[in-house]
Amino acid sequence: QVQLVESGGGLVQAGGSLRLSCAASGRISTINTMAWYRQAPGKQRELVATITSGSSTDYADSVKGRFTISRDNAKNTVYLQMNSLKPEDTAEYYCKFTNKWSRYDADYWGQGTQVTVSS
Repeated sequence: QVQLVESGGGLVQAGGSLRLSCAASGRISTINTMAWYRQAPGKQRELVATITSGSSTDYADSVKGRFTISRDNAKNTVYLQMNSLKPEDTAEYYCKFTNKWSRYDADYWGQGTQVTVSS
């Protein structure tokens, strides 16, 4: 089992910054992926950014150049630094951790943290 605890959400003005964190504990595979998703009211959940255990990253086009995903392997923690925030970034943000075992993947979700950006 893997447990995820998210923090760092809040209310900010457009142009401001926030840093989200997600700490994983439990049974951690050497090969894993951590990701941030977000979901706004009435919209589908979308992938924001991913980072592998080898620190390779990918971003949604909507956040490229503004958001940075990083991880601290010693702490099993992933971060999302969000700069130049826009009202359209307002959403519930969820951390996902994926253990990649040799023959299957196992996904775990955090509880979510609200990010609200005022105009």
